[in-house]
Amino acid sequence: MSSSLHRLSLVRLAEEIRRGAISPVDAVRCMMDRIATHDGALHAFAHLNDAALDQARRAEAEIAAGLVRGPLHGVPLAAKDLFDTADMPTEFGSPVLRGRRPAQDATVIARLRAAGAIILGKTTLTEGAYADHHPDVVPPVNPWGAGHWTGTSSSGSGVAVAAGLIWGALGTDTGGSIRLPSSCCGVTGIKPTWGRVSRAGALALAPSLDHMGPMTRSVADAVTLLGVMAGPDPCDPTASQLPVPDYMAELTKPVRGLTIGIDRGLLKARADDQVLASIEHVIEVMTGLGARIVDVTLPPIEPALTGWAVQCAVEAAIVHREHWSTRAAEYGPRLAALIERGHRHTAFELAEALEHRRDFAGRMEALYADCDVLLIPGLPVAGPTLEYMSGLGEDPAAILAIGPFTAPFDVSGQPTITVPCGASEKTRDGGGIPLGCQFAGPRFAEALIARTAHAFQTATDWHTRRPEGYA
Repeated sequence: MSSSLHRLSLVRLAEEIRRGAISPVDAVRCMMDRIATHDGALHAFAHLNDAALDQARRAEAEIAAGLVRGPLHGVPLAAKDLFDTADMPTEFGSPVLRGRRPAQDATVIARLRAAGAIILGKTTLTEGAYADHHPDVVPPVNPWGAGHWTGTSSSGSGVAVAAGLIWGALGTDTGGSIRLPSSCCGVTGIKPTWGRVSRAGALALAPSLDHMGPMTRSVADAVTLLGVMAGPDPCDPTASQLPVPDYMAELTKPVRGLTIGIDRGLLKARADDQVLASIEHVIEVMTGLGARIVDVTLPPIEPALTGWAVQCAVEAAIVHREHWSTRAAEYGPRLAALIERGHRHTAFELAEALEHRRDFAGRMEALYADCDVLLIPGLPVAGPTLEYMSGLGEDPAAILAIGPFTAPFDVSGQPTITVPCGASEKTRDGGGIPLGCQFAGPRFAEALIARTAHAFQTATDWHTRRPEGYA
């Protein structure tokens, strides 16, 4: 079992640990060994927890004594290096915060630990959770093909889960940073409704656009984490007071009769042929499961995307104002340019962006009168290469070119789930890069979109595939 331990799902691992068939110590050692073997080439981790083995031994003793703390007791996880952790640095991918040691855990970290999880390490991210890694940071490498993009900014989390270096990881999403890495790396990611998961103790890119969520190998694994992470929090007054559903109990309900909306005009205008083919595959699978496909038309996304760029820049400038005034030269070029744009935008431009946002969010919520969920690609291009990404030009055009299917749902605050649904054509650099699709729903419909995505995963095997050399 030890040699194949990393192949277990998170749900199965947790069950085996609870019944004493697998030791948390063995689970931690398995991941530490795989990190030692592979992460020198992948660069998924920024920090490792020196106390992880001691925490695993404590969990093993507690479980043996009949004390089970929660559904994640003894399960090793990782967190993007913007979530505060009292036992590891939280540096935000930036030399400006190098050596920063928080006094306490972020709310979601505290909740995972209370459920018994062991936070094995912190994953590499783009500087400030924006568009690029700081020049001093070695970017994570896509295990499916080194010349291909890993997504942004939860790149380390996506790579770590895809390569079997961890069973699940936390990410954040401001314009697509859970869903883009999930698509590129072939994993499952949930961007919940804004406010569904507390942001307390998580360093911000743009607070009103930031979403916290899980990245795992399957929908079942992802909702297991989400159920622990979600809920009201006195430390975050913007966290929703709505009760958290039992996501696992909802997962296996049938999708027969479910209405899935698709905006074919938007897809044909924005997506390449390989992406369009992967969406047709999803339609075929879901129709076979009894779902009904209907044509819908999303409200115009251009004003929402343009407004997103303005709002992200202004909020980032506010977030970084303390350090920017004295240490601007230490920032990398992409984040520095964002902050500079934020300082240049006028109050008129911000007010206009907010008006576009309110209009778009209202129209998106009304769209679900015509369907239960939406189906939309994760990315407009299949398996984007690093060369392709470098040719997109300057922000914000570059960001908007790669995120037309992700950023609108950060603007609306609605939940989406990304799952693998295909692979790109083979290339000389490995090829066969995963393709992802999204199921989106109205606010607080995480259970519904997860049920839809789970049905797709029960009928397909895309989420079970592993990159060569990491299986």
